[in-house]
Amino acid sequence: MKTQPIKWFATAIAMSTLILAGCVTTPPQSPDNLCRIFEEKDDWYKAAKRSEKKWGVPMQIQMAIIYQESGFRGRAKPPRKKLFGLIPTVRPSSAFGYAQVKDGTWDWYRDKSGNGIASRSNFADAIDFVGWYGEQSQRMVGISKWDAKNQYLAYHEGHGGYRKKSYRKKAWLVKVADKVKRRADRYGAQLNGCRDELDSGWDLWPFW
Repeated sequence: MKTQPIKWFATAIAMSTLILAGCVTTPPQSPDNLCRIFEEKDDWYKAAKRSEKKWGVPMQIQMAIIYQESGFRGRAKPPRKKLFGLIPTVRPSSAFGYAQVKDGTWDWYRDKSGNGIASRSNFADAIDFVGWYGEQSQRMVGISKWDAKNQYLAYHEGHGGYRKKSYRKKAWLVKVADKVKRRADRYGAQLNGCRDELDSGWDLWPFW
């Protein structure tokens, strides 16, 4: 009889964990409208604003990169390769989370940014990474923080690959970077129409 409460407690903990995991991976209902995204997920706006202020990369560019990488899915992974076009095998990389960051790059971020316990499935950590990486791209290869296209190319290819202009051999990637730029421009125009409302809707202190 004494074990029954323990079983119920363990079950409750397990169910709570599943619920929280579901919350992490639930994308916004209107991913094409930045105002609707932030109205639905006000904690995302606070996190985006913190990252923008900290690293100087406009939040619309950060959000466009995250959309491209994961569709705002917190536990996203690259699709598995298929043997004979049918049988799923290994994944092509260790990329994971909202920002699709590989293990080594994430370790680099945690070591250098001071955010040592960051998680790739946590949105606030993921967008802080995107802002941090954009700052590195400006510092290391001279890309403007407002240049969405080249920021994405450096994000995808890494700073070494960007220096070597590896993207020039990948016409598909340049097209994707153009898509990221168009989305960032669209997000920016939308944000111009709702930012004052977002700022007045929630008390952002102490996140300024």
